[in-house]
Amino acid sequence: MSEPRGIDPAPHDWGAAASPSLGRRVLHALSEIVQTLLIAAILFLGINFVSARIRVEGSSMEPSLHDGEFVVVNRLAYRWSQPQRGDIIVFYYPNDPSRRFIKRIIGLPGDSVSAEGGHVIVNGTQLDEPYILAPPRYHGSWQVGSDELFVLGDNRNNSLDSERWGMLPFHDVIGKATLVYWPFDDVGMIPHYNLASAASN
Repeated sequence: MSEPRGIDPAPHDWGAAASPSLGRRVLHALSEIVQTLLIAAILFLGINFVSARIRVEGSSMEPSLHDGEFVVVNRLAYRWSQPQRGDIIVFYYPNDPSRRFIKRIIGLPGDSVSAEGGHVIVNGTQLDEPYILAPPRYHGSWQVGSDELFVLGDNRNNSLDSERWGMLPFHDVIGKATLVYWPFDDVGMIPHYNLASAASN
């Protein structure tokens, strides 16, 4: 005896068969979260490998940089090129490596640096320094050794720098300061002055 037409003898829930189970949906969601976190971690590590961020503390770099500004530092700037006089760099303070300082490169390895009469002189050439707050009131002379730098703050008379603690070992350099990113009103590229005219001996 045949069954009545129009009646399915074995009805199916086609909707349930077409969608994944709850367990599979949860695993898929977890997989997406894990992938997103991994990508974020890789990007974070990559960004921190090539750059650093510091907060300017104090007035030693006035008028170029101001207290409270946040700065991006290029860690790879000197991987394939040499530092230049006039570059603003961030480094570990040699007398306390837990602290990070930001200063301007004045002397390179082999340079003779002196301060007299309100001017800084490198290898016999008086520097033209439109970026300083005021002429230095101190005097002295220094010889920069190999693998060392001589650094000064732009606020010459209120800066803890090479004039007071000596040469900066190159291995303490973190990188070149490139950009102020906060506060918003100060956002912009950091000016670097070319002091190459004071040629090394």
